Amino acid sequence: MSSLVRILLAIFIPPVAVLVTTGFGIQFLLNILLWVLGWLPGTVHALWLMNRERPLL
Repeated sequence: MSSLVRILLAIFIPPVAVLVTTGFGIQFLLNILLWVLGWLPGTVHALWLMNRERPLL
């Protein structure tokens, strides 16, 4: 999936971006919890997960 599409998903629907990035698991469930508590925590978590998997160089 395109990085731009994943970033847009992370901004507007963070749980879907996490599901696409990591699959169904603890990170997905944690992101749903963060998203329910507030939009910003879920978005930050989703963006962090996407950048964590990308190599630095």
